Amino acid sequence: MALTVLHRVHVLKKVAVPFLFSPAILNAGEHHVCIPSIWTSPVCHQLLRGRSPSELGRRWLCITSREPLFLVSGSIRLSRDPSVAGRPTSLLHRLSSDEDRVFKDRLSSCTSSRQVLRLLRSSPHLSGAAAASVLHQLADLEQNGTGGLRDPDTLLSDVALSELCSRLEKESAELEDEAVIQALQGCTRLYLDPWSHLVVRLVSESQVRLDRGCLSIGALCSLARALFVLEGPNCAMLAQAISQLQNKDPAHWDTSQLTAVYSMLASGLAEGGRYQDLLNEMNARALSLAPKMDPLTVSETFGALVTLSQAQALPLVIALCKQAVRHVPNFADAELAMVLSALMHYGHSDHFLVKELERHVPKTAFTTHPETVTKVMQYFGRRRIFSPPVFDAVAESFVYRADEYATGQVSRQIAALGVVGYVPQEAGRLFRKVESVLSARFSQFQPRALLELLHACTLLQRYPLNFVSKVFSPYFLQQLQEESSGMDRVMLAQLTQLYMTVKLECPFYDGPRLLPKLRVKSFLFPGRSLETPVDPHLYNTVKTGLVDLLGARSYFASRVLTPYCYTLDVEIKLDEEGYVLPASHDEVYKRIALCIDGPKRFAANARQLLGKEAIKQRHLQILGYEVVQIPYYEFEKLKGKAETVEYLHKKIFPHSYRLSW
Repeated sequence: MALTVLHRVHVLKKVAVPFLFSPAILNAGEHHVCIPSIWTSPVCHQLLRGRSPSELGRRWLCITSREPLFLVSGSIRLSRDPSVAGRPTSLLHRLSSDEDRVFKDRLSSCTSSRQVLRLLRSSPHLSGAAAASVLHQLADLEQNGTGGLRDPDTLLSDVALSELCSRLEKESAELEDEAVIQALQGCTRLYLDPWSHLVVRLVSESQVRLDRGCLSIGALCSLARALFVLEGPNCAMLAQAISQLQNKDPAHWDTSQLTAVYSMLASGLAEGGRYQDLLNEMNARALSLAPKMDPLTVSETFGALVTLSQAQALPLVIALCKQAVRHVPNFADAELAMVLSALMHYGHSDHFLVKELERHVPKTAFTTHPETVTKVMQYFGRRRIFSPPVFDAVAESFVYRADEYATGQVSRQIAALGVVGYVPQEAGRLFRKVESVLSARFSQFQPRALLELLHACTLLQRYPLNFVSKVFSPYFLQQLQEESSGMDRVMLAQLTQLYMTVKLECPFYDGPRLLPKLRVKSFLFPGRSLETPVDPHLYNTVKTGLVDLLGARSYFASRVLTPYCYTLDVEIKLDEEGYVLPASHDEVYKRIALCIDGPKRFAANARQLLGKEAIKQRHLQILGYEVVQIPYYEFEKLKGKAETVEYLHKKIFPHSYRLSW
């Protein structure tokens, strides 16, 4: 902040003050223009000290000596053309609503900045609002997403845009409040220099309108966003705008006003927990308005809640989800993607939303935007939702649309299938297409995304041997480490399981090996583990039944870590004659692995074993274990000790007759 002040002092001393007190300026007239906060600061007072009124003159100027439109961050500078400077054009035309609407419709249909500028040259009569909308449309088309402009040379060479900015500067005092503020925000979106003639003039006019205290909620939001970009969160004028906004009771706001304020706060103003009291009031108001929200409002509110980290707003999330169910067929692709992203963020799913998606997605899978299709798959995977209609439709569309998908999207779609362990009906064609994508675009895959994809294939019993050898190469492992600033435990576990899979299920594999130092000892660890921990309540109930069945706790072991990285819920050892041995016995003829599968090892909406649990049981069988599955939905039906013991006996010893012991 200190460096900013010093910089401004330097600018004021060397540029602004000499220009401000030049004879030409002192005699320019008696018009009064309100000064932005930067001109009324103590710094300026120090600079002006000792000047008499006659020296200062009557006219205050809110400009710097720079030419207008010196653009930073992509820096373009539009020069003034003398041939157009005196042209008798004005922004004060009172266009009819139809004329204004026609112009804005033509403007919104422009797909390049050149088209916008061509339209501008052919429209000599504009209203202030239309002029501001030109700046916003140019920003929409020119912003490159990295703080710059795609084609600054086009703006640099255009005389019509320079003339438009000159007119905005000259006539700003006569424009409507919304037009002034929208023009200021458009300037910030085009990265105009804060010290340019136009921006300083618009800030001054905005201060005048703000001091009147009559700005609408939408205008206050636009002004706050512009000031935040120009001055940062500690701007005094920004604090004044937010204060006026807080004085307007959120309990009386409509959905459009709520959306405007959410969007404004989400643009960075609420970082660090600022304005949480205001957000709490807004969340309460949004909760009451949720049943009336249209698709766009639902989507934008969801996005703002995520950006603003409103973890305590779960009741609002649930209400918005219920409203989203009604709008599934009407959501635009980007809106639906935003809704699903937010629901994944909050870890919420809804049975009725799933049903609506199952009706909607199969109809639109071939035409929906690739990212939206991917979000649907990702949502079903994250929430462990088993949905053959959606999976089959997306798999079929992928066969025809694979070239439209980015490599990351391909990886996320297959990973979702791997999570729920579902092999689509079009599996043959699907995985042939996946293989062709890998062959054609292997170098385009990010290392982490490639590992996720290949690991998901093995969960679905598809073995991409042609690419596994590349994954185990030192070059790829180095790339993987560099991408993530070191390999975390999840990546190491996936590499280990991938290597174990090709060795166990593809014994003819003779490619590169995974170095022992990169292999994990256990697939069960806190966080995103490759195994699901046993359900404690279900385990304790089964353990009690096993004690009754076997006669003592010493005849079975719990949570046994095998040499093959898997953890057994319960292990029972047998001798050659089938008798149960104590758990501490070393000489064992046969081992029984009990998989006590609670609800989290299945899909959330079906009795479908998750992919990571299915591969575990498959590998244990290959390694010589007799795997006995005890699913929760069977065990919970048992009533009393006798039924429990009988059930466990039939499960574990189906071919032996049990006497009473």
